[in-house]
Amino acid sequence: MFINKFTSTLGLFLVCVGSTVYAQSFKVVLDPGHGGKDSGAAYKNFIEKEIVLDVALKVGELLKADKDIKVIYTRKTDVFVEVAERTKIANREKADVFISIHANAAKNREASGTETFIMGVSKNEANLEVAKRENAVITLENNYEKHYAGFDPNKPESLIGLTLMQEQFIKQSIDLASKVQKGFRHTVKRTDRGVKQGPFWVLHSALMPSILIELGFVSNSSEGAYISSDKGKDELARSIAKAIIDYKRNIQSN
Repeated sequence: MFINKFTSTLGLFLVCVGSTVYAQSFKVVLDPGHGGKDSGAAYKNFIEKEIVLDVALKVGELLKADKDIKVIYTRKTDVFVEVAERTKIANREKADVFISIHANAAKNREASGTETFIMGVSKNEANLEVAKRENAVITLENNYEKHYAGFDPNKPESLIGLTLMQEQFIKQSIDLASKVQKGFRHTVKRTDRGVKQGPFWVLHSALMPSILIELGFVSNSSEGAYISSDKGKDELARSIAKAIIDYKRNIQSN
């Protein structure tokens, strides 16, 4: 009996040691929104799909400096990736976080600032408009009515019934989103539009904490010029990477 207990204890000890020495890497899936035939928001020469790809690649390179972090991209070039496939990639990789990066647009050309969304119920008209625009990309996919169970991107509130998967990660998602917005506000000095909830298809089926970042408005001439510039992309990428690293440290320390 003593031997059995000793063997069991030793086995547990070895597992613990093994998990410490051979710790699994912290996996970050970076999702540059849109791509290929889907340009996303566009105004003048400010093109969302190009901006977000550059920023995502810069974030990834910064994160790779941390040997404990493994970076996975949903796309690394100007290609079209179906919305449902983006979170499937994250789920297959058993990612620790999923981060979808976008740029905003509005009829009001004065609208500006950054905002970060988590998946959730929202009746706020502005939040629904953002979700509606981002969800509309599914109409470019073949047989989207079948693949998305008749979901109507013009009525994103219909996704409200599908939010249960993300509810278990809401605290972590808010924590990560808050860190992103704090960096934008204090380090990059951007207008802070806050952390919000919205019915985004790209977030709803992710089996990990997930956020959708809106870097700024391409429809605003000044902000569009900033987020399209090398300086703007570098500053935004550094801020996002720092938020991810800070989140990772908090999670691991707790």
